Amino acid sequence: MSTDRSAAENPRSRPTARRPRGAVREGLIAAGLELARAGGPDAVVLREATRIVGVVPNAAYRHFADRDELLAAVCEAAMARLGDRMAAEVARVPGERGDGDADAAFGRMAAVGMAYLEFAREEPGLFATAYALPDQHPYAVPVGVTGPDASPLGQLRAGLDELVEVGLLDAGRRAGIEFPVWSTVHGLAVLLGQGPLRGAPEQDRRMLTDRVLGFIGEGLLTAAAAPDA
Repeated sequence: MSTDRSAAENPRSRPTARRPRGAVREGLIAAGLELARAGGPDAVVLREATRIVGVVPNAAYRHFADRDELLAAVCEAAMARLGDRMAAEVARVPGERGDGDADAAFGRMAAVGMAYLEFAREEPGLFATAYALPDQHPYAVPVGVTGPDASPLGQLRAGLDELVEVGLLDAGRRAGIEFPVWSTVHGLAVLLGQGPLRGAPEQDRRMLTDRVLGFIGEGLLTAAAAPDA
C-alpha cells in the first residue's frame, strides 16, 4: 500500500503518456498551417512549429528531414484547404452533375472561380503558401489526364468538362482551356491580394470580380458557338 501511495505522490514514477502514432507529424503540419496563415510560406519554421506542438526541436527530424520537407507538407495541406473551399461552394449550387442542366453547370463553374477568389482574399497566407513549392504537389496533374481530382485545378477541369457535357463549351476547344481560365482568375486574386489593387474599396473589388468572371463566361460561351477553324 505504501508503494502505491508513493507512486501516486511522485509524478516522475508515473508512466509517460505517449502520443498516438503520427500525431506529432500531423501536429507539426497543423502548426505549420497556422504559421503560414499568419505570415505566408516564409513563416513556416521547424523550431517554431515544434514549440507550438510542445515537442523538442529534434523530434521534428523524425518526421521531416528539414524545413523544406515540412514546408512541402504544409503547402499540400494549404492546397487541400483551398480545394475544400471550392468543393463546398460548388456543392451549394442546386442540381446534380449529369442531369443536363446547363444553368446549374454554369453556376458550378462560376462557384469554382468565386471560391478561389474568396479564399485568396480571406486566407492570403495560406493562398501564397499553397503555391510556394509547385513542383512538390500532387495537384500538378499533367495536361490531358482526366478523372476525379479534388485539387483546385482538378475541380476547374471537372467544371469545364461539365460545360462540354451540357453543350455550353465546344468539345473541340476543351483541351487546355483550363489554363487561360486559371491564369485569369489567379491573376485577379494576386492583384487584389498582394498586387497594386490590394487597397481597392470593397465596391470596386466586387465590380472587378463580376467583370472578370463575366469575361471568362463570355469567352467560354463564345468558344461553344464559334465554328471550328
